[in-house]
Amino acid sequence: MLQFLQLIASGIAQGCIYGLIALGFVLIYKATETINFAQGDLMMLGGFLGLTGTLALGLPFWAAFAAALVVMLFFGMALERVVLRPLLGQPAFTVVMVTIGIGYLARGLVTMIPEWGTDTHVLPVPYRDEIVSVGGSDGLILSMEHIVIIAVTAALIAGLYLLFKHTKIGIAMQATSQNQLAAFYMGIPVRRINMLVWGISAAISACAGLLLAPITFVHANMGFIGLKAFPAAVVGGFGSIPGALVGGLIIGVVETLAGFYLPEGFKDIAAYIVVLVMLAVKPNGLFGEKLAKKV
Repeated sequence: MLQFLQLIASGIAQGCIYGLIALGFVLIYKATETINFAQGDLMMLGGFLGLTGTLALGLPFWAAFAAALVVMLFFGMALERVVLRPLLGQPAFTVVMVTIGIGYLARGLVTMIPEWGTDTHVLPVPYRDEIVSVGGSDGLILSMEHIVIIAVTAALIAGLYLLFKHTKIGIAMQATSQNQLAAFYMGIPVRRINMLVWGISAAISACAGLLLAPITFVHANMGFIGLKAFPAAVVGGFGSIPGALVGGLIIGVVETLAGFYLPEGFKDIAAYIVVLVMLAVKPNGLFGEKLAKKV
């Protein structure tokens, strides 16, 4: 039983990472009806920025963490303004292909930077290899990396809840996601809101990368984890912000249990099996609404 609880705790931490990246998918989709397949690569850039802040600039980890989030916030906004906004009116397929191209470009540029390159880097964190024992020496042992992931995710979700429910910008984001034309007629700067959503999405992905880095290390291909976060968004419901987190937790726990109890290889396909089952049983996801064309 204790071993099972250890696996559940590990799965929840991994699921938080998936949930954060899936949250980026959902925010952009709700605002622009576009799927950003570069979400995982934005996570990778966040990890490298944190690495640069701690090693090259000598910043404390949490200072580098905050600085990386701010940089990625503005990077996401610039990405929307320079690359995505000129594509307004183009078919959705065009925008999707552009986001895929952005991902490839990001990975290529990272490998060209000498300090980053194709090597695997260790992000120095103050809580590395620390453990917390719950219930004494024979009780549940939790990795501090996992505890930090869960705690920061909870804090971030709480912050987003306050943003969307109790600020003018958050309410404007909700209005824009519901009906952009009506929001425009009400005087809401829709284009600026969309730009801000891209920035927040990039910052959230960077946060996921910085939290994951102490476990998987920092490397140019770490962005492929976004391929696991996409099923999380599907399971939770692509238009649901809470669903993104719940879907991530489900994928994380199922993947961890499959890796331990099932034969080798099942861990890599567990997320996609869950998606296939969900699409067969509840095509709109756990919290998804029936899709209707916005007018």
